[in-house]
Amino acid sequence: MNYRNIRDLNNIILKKLSIIPRDFDLIVGVPRSGMLPANLLSLYLNRPYTDIHSFMNGHIYKAGARGQFFDIKQFKKILVVDDSVASGAALQECKENLKHLSADFDIKYCAVYVIPGKEKTVDYFFETVPLPRYFQWNILNHTTLEKACFDIDGVLCADPLPEQNDDGEKYIDFILNAPPLFIPGSKIGTIVTSRLEKYRTQTETWLKANNVKYNDLVMLDLPDMAARQKANNHGGHKAKAYMAKPYVLFVESELTQAIQINKIAKKPVLCTANFEMIFDSESILYNLKSGKHLPFLRKYALKVRNKMKSLK
Repeated sequence: MNYRNIRDLNNIILKKLSIIPRDFDLIVGVPRSGMLPANLLSLYLNRPYTDIHSFMNGHIYKAGARGQFFDIKQFKKILVVDDSVASGAALQECKENLKHLSADFDIKYCAVYVIPGKEKTVDYFFETVPLPRYFQWNILNHTTLEKACFDIDGVLCADPLPEQNDDGEKYIDFILNAPPLFIPGSKIGTIVTSRLEKYRTQTETWLKANNVKYNDLVMLDLPDMAARQKANNHGGHKAKAYMAKPYVLFVESELTQAIQINKIAKKPVLCTANFEMIFDSESILYNLKSGKHLPFLRKYALKVRNKMKSLK
C-alpha cells in the first residue's frame, strides 16, 4: 500500500514547485480532491484560484474576500489541477467539459500524483505513486473500505471524558450522544472496538443515527470495565479481528495501540491522532503483495503465478 497524507502533499509540491511555469494567470481546482493542491499551488505561485464550475461562470476566490466576479477574458493561461490520475477517466471528462473554452484560453493540466504509465496524460506532475494507494484527504470515501477495520472511540466519535467513563448511566449517555468525528462515506468492513458487548444495543443505535454503514461489529466479550482493565489487551483484540479476514487497513486513534496492532497483524494501520500510516512491522509477504517497496517483484510474482496456472 502507498499512502500520502497532507504533509506529504505539501512537501512534494514545495520540493518540485519549479516544474510549474510562473506565467499562469489562474489556478483551477478539480472538485473536490483537486481543490486542496490547487489552493496550495495558488498560495505558493501567488496566483488567484477557483474551481472549474466557478471558472466557467466567471468567479474566483480572492484573498480577504469571499469571491469576485471578473472579466473572464483577462486570464489567458490556465492551470487545471487535480490531486491524482489513475485510470485517467476523470481527467478526460474534465478536458471534455472545458473543450469549448480551448479557443479562448491556453489550458494546461497538472496532477500531483500519477500512476506509472500515465505521466503523459498531464502536462505537469509531481510524483508517480503506484496502486494500491490511499490519500488522507479522500480516504474516508475510498471504495475499498469494506476491506478495512475501524475503531469507534477516537475515530468514528470522540473519546469519552474520564467522568463519562463510569461503566454505568453516564457511559450509556455518552454512547448514545457521542460527538461524531470521522464518518466514512463508504461502507466499512468491520468495526472493532474495546467497548463491552453489553453496550451493543446503544452502540448500534448511535451508528445508525450517524449513518455509519458497516458489515460487522466486533466488541469485547467481558463482563465489566474492571475485567477489561485487567485484561488490558486492546491491541491484541483489534489485531485478531484484523487478521480474521483479508483486510488491508485498520483505522485506530491511539498511536500506541496502532503500533501494537501493526506489530501483531503485520499489516498497515492508519492512526488518526496524526494521520500517519504505521508500516514498520509489515510482513515480507504483505510487502510483496502490495508492491509498496519493490514493485518489480510484484510484477515478477504475478508472471510466475500466471505461468504456473498455464502449465496446470
